[in-house]
Amino acid sequence: MRVVRTAPMIPLRPVRLLLFLLVALALGASNRAGAAASTPPVLLVLGDSISAGYGLASGAGWVNLLGERLHKDGYPYEVVNASISGDTTAGGRSRLPALLAQHRPRIVIVELGGNDALRGGNLEATRVNLDSIVSTVQAAGAQPVIVGMQLPPNYGSTYVKAFGALFGDVGKARKVPVVPFVFEGFADDLAQFQPDRIHPVAAAQPRILANVWPTLAPLLSRSAR
Repeated sequence: MRVVRTAPMIPLRPVRLLLFLLVALALGASNRAGAAASTPPVLLVLGDSISAGYGLASGAGWVNLLGERLHKDGYPYEVVNASISGDTTAGGRSRLPALLAQHRPRIVIVELGGNDALRGGNLEATRVNLDSIVSTVQAAGAQPVIVGMQLPPNYGSTYVKAFGALFGDVGKARKVPVVPFVFEGFADDLAQFQPDRIHPVAAAQPRILANVWPTLAPLLSRSAR
């Protein structure tokens, strides 16, 4: 019968035990740091149907094009699209804490407010919600980017002007970058919109990205750290 002998256990002196524990802790911290470094930073998009790709084929929306542009240009971001058709600033505000906890994003693009206005909502409530979203993102250590929207003139000049201004007002108050108008350059071209005249067609998605990119690009880093 073969007997396998194990090495005898040698009691560790207090100093040696302390050194052993310190080395173990250091190795654990190093492993965690290595895992964190290998995880790409997250860019979260919190939006409504414009960013959710309403009426488009899967993968045709501007957020998908953004992911492709980031990869092509060597930016190591993981794009998480948390947009929901029909969402409002109130809905985004209520969903945001869980999204921040789950994804821990580096950048959050906030594309909300259009549905508030289409429903004739109170613009002060919209401003308060948008401001809360931005401040919550900042408190989580992430960089917010506000995407602005405008209304057609049939909503009345006073309402249209107040709505268009609130995005810039919040951005200025919170010192965050703002995309002035997501449909800049094609808002009056009906050929760029679906029959509902609200949601852009697939051919217009690169133009949305082109409007967002100049504001977003300076915030990006090619380092995953």
